[in-house]
Amino acid sequence: MKATVTAMIANLHSKPDQSSELVDEVLYGMTVDITKDLGEGWVYIQTAYRYEGYCQKADLLLDEALASTWQHESRHVIIQSFADVLQQPRIQSTKLITLVKGSSVCAIAVDNLQEEWSAVQLVSGQTGYVRKKWLHAKITDHPSSEQLFRENVVQTALSYLATPYRWGGKSPLGIDCSGLCSMAYMLNGVTIYRDAKIVEGFPIVKIDRDLMQKGDLIYFPGHIALYMGDHLYVHSSLGGNEVTVNSLDEYHPLYRHDLATTLQEVGTLFQEKPNS
Repeated sequence: MKATVTAMIANLHSKPDQSSELVDEVLYGMTVDITKDLGEGWVYIQTAYRYEGYCQKADLLLDEALASTWQHESRHVIIQSFADVLQQPRIQSTKLITLVKGSSVCAIAVDNLQEEWSAVQLVSGQTGYVRKKWLHAKITDHPSSEQLFRENVVQTALSYLATPYRWGGKSPLGIDCSGLCSMAYMLNGVTIYRDAKIVEGFPIVKIDRDLMQKGDLIYFPGHIALYMGDHLYVHSSLGGNEVTVNSLDEYHPLYRHDLATTLQEVGTLFQEKPNS
């Protein structure tokens, strides 16, 4: 059965217990598959990117038909770190809900709406209003321009700079290493595995380190980062407590010896083309 996230952030736990490990966060408007109903307020779910965990029913709308419709019609995403959805298109209006970057909504047409506002439909069916500049059409197609994608995915990751580290986090409230990389790719139309490893069935493939380019992924033991070029990478670091930039160059002031000396793999979305 499909369901839709109605909370700002729905937590995925390792056990049906709020005190258990947070393994992921599913953002407002995302659809999930319920694989088991445990009763007493908990379900076991699988996300669209094949991550699994226990979620509270209260954070979901359990409606198969609506979830299927919503999945196709929610074609816009919040790109601001935080965005209030208001009852009326004016800043003094009452808030319906606050959404974080990556949340999905359905943009709708409203006559005589001021240029700075966009009307959106929520999962509940309510109509709300957000600043137009905080809303963007979802990117769903495979990138047509490799260089543009590489630049955009880096800039998206950098938009999370100074976000606090949160184990299992995936929003500007707190994000972990794989959460940062997966969101940077997702907001640019590509779904990668939400963990610090290359997994078959997802579009990232291993390449030699000397082929690494801007936007590729760097894998360390239990850690993942996004390569920016010029030996720099952006990552959400447990050791650094937030999203930050470091260097693989031992002579650079941002060099981190513990990571530079334990780099295991490099992954790319763009496979090396065979020689003709």
